[in-house]
Amino acid sequence: MKSNPSNSVMLLLLGLVGSSCLSVLCAAQDFDFFYFVQQWPGSFCDTKQSCCYPTTGKPAADFGIHGLWPNYKDGSYPSNCDPNNPFDQSQISDLISRMQQEWPTLACPSSSGIAFWTHEWDKHGTCSESAINQHSYFAAALDLKKKTNLLQALQQAGIEPNGESYTLANIKEGVKDAIGYTPYIECNVDESGNSQLYQVYFCVDTNGSDLIECPVFPHGKCGSSIEFPTF
Repeated sequence: MKSNPSNSVMLLLLGLVGSSCLSVLCAAQDFDFFYFVQQWPGSFCDTKQSCCYPTTGKPAADFGIHGLWPNYKDGSYPSNCDPNNPFDQSQISDLISRMQQEWPTLACPSSSGIAFWTHEWDKHGTCSESAINQHSYFAAALDLKKKTNLLQALQQAGIEPNGESYTLANIKEGVKDAIGYTPYIECNVDESGNSQLYQVYFCVDTNGSDLIECPVFPHGKCGSSIEFPTF
């Protein structure tokens, strides 16, 4: 029985597509865990570069989402994994109002947030496509913010955004006591050079929903006394 040449060509093409996916796209999307990063707006704005409120107005005095970032256990991370799957606002139209509240942009010039979310998806989100799609990526970050309720966790430990200073140990302990997982604390400096609470990292399983203990922390350190500025 003779083989059909068209079938042979089709099988060859399928094989090439499969091998391309395995060697380029699929491998690029493998990752070990997410960093879920929230930032304190008072610390973002209290720097020499300052900030600009989004076009929707001044955000609430609460931690805002910075991003959900795929990472490797060796401390490195993938980025810009799929230029063929750009940010598509229509895929998250039902999330926009929540994102404006929970994931506001503070960069200058003032904007709606679309550019910020586009950057986060293109750089980080595309590298999680093997686990979650675009809508699920943004929904996962919103749900993680609600789950962690970071400001409440700190306030329960007596740590308030009132311009007072606290120790790094007290901040980490307060967060872990309330949420159950050890955070990574990132500091920046205000215009006077004082160390201040800037960003808080949690680690999340590749499903985008379950908090885990961090396999590795980012590099960096805070001062012995950390200011928690007002906003």
